Amino acid sequence: MEQFVNYLFQIGFSFSIFVLIGLGLAIIFGMMRVINLAQGELLMLGAYFCTLCVHSGINLWLAIPLSAIAVGVFGILIERLVIQWLYGRILDTLLATWGLSLLLIGGVTSIFGPQTESIATPLSSIHIGELSIPVYGLFIIASALIMLVTVYTLWKHSKVGLIVRSTMQNPKAAAALGINQNRVYMLTFGFGAMLTGLSGALLVPIVGAYPTLGIVYVAKSFITVISGGHLPLLGTSTASLLFGTIDGVIATISTSVIGEISVLLLAIVLLRVLPLGITAKINRGI
Repeated sequence: MEQFVNYLFQIGFSFSIFVLIGLGLAIIFGMMRVINLAQGELLMLGAYFCTLCVHSGINLWLAIPLSAIAVGVFGILIERLVIQWLYGRILDTLLATWGLSLLLIGGVTSIFGPQTESIATPLSSIHIGELSIPVYGLFIIASALIMLVTVYTLWKHSKVGLIVRSTMQNPKAAAALGINQNRVYMLTFGFGAMLTGLSGALLVPIVGAYPTLGIVYVAKSFITVISGGHLPLLGTSTASLLFGTIDGVIATISTSVIGEISVLLLAIVLLRVLPLGITAKINRGI
């Protein structure tokens, strides 16, 4: 029983990590087709902002949403100052966001130094026999599921989601209907950045905040979204479940390093068998 619960928790936790690091990118890359190499740094900024808030006396549960809002506003600034001039220019976008990534890493290192900033992990643990399960880990799982369901519902069943999807899929038709495309692109990019900042704030009690935090997760996030295919949210959730299961089981049996290697090998095989991703054979939608 204890072993089964441990496997279940590890799979759920790994799944939640893939969802958290991939959900914002599913919006920015999966829907907007913007290859943002500074995506990891948005995660890092969320972690740092949350740490600064907590260290200044703000309660963690308030600091988390504040961090999401701050990174979302920063994402809007990035879109207005840089990204809006580069839509449809893939190489230029790659170079610009790569430069932004280096700038953010260098700036944060200069201000805070290379050391890890940390905050205490809240909540206690649940004991099942000799097994100890951290309650904050369960909170991370619940948060990932809530974020996924909320974003899917917003995108699929709201007027806002309809406007965004129509703008991304057929910009000319959307313009003919009087939709302000610049505003839609700006707010969509900001929303994706906000989700990433929220993820960074949620993860900081576990992983800490340091300048190269984004580099650790950006490859995983791109692998998850690309493996998911052309349906960003459905594909990301499906790929997260698949990779989370493999990572959780193998990491429990062996080590976390072997688990990550297994996920990478699985992604290579998956893209070889399904080059257009898991959702390749499903009709285009959300």
